[in-house]
Amino acid sequence: MTTLTVNINDKKTEKAVKAVLEALGLSYAENKKNKSTQEPLNKSEQAMYNRLKNSFEQIKLHQEGKIKLRSIEELLSELEDEV
Repeated sequence: MTTLTVNINDKKTEKAVKAVLEALGLSYAENKKNKSTQEPLNKSEQAMYNRLKNSFEQIKLHQEGKIKLRSIEELLSELEDEV
């Protein structure tokens, strides 16, 4: 037995695929999962999401010339000073 997963975004295509499967005598199962039914992030996932979002916002501001980011040399120097 082989299982195929098909993602369909519109009702017309969904009906056509179901009709073909039924005409061939094949069984199928539906899993209609909306994006809104996703599980919420746990604390560590939310923290990571927030850090990444902040990082991308800083990169965007840097690309727009609104802020200057530290170079890797500046960051390494700062880390060495703390040790």
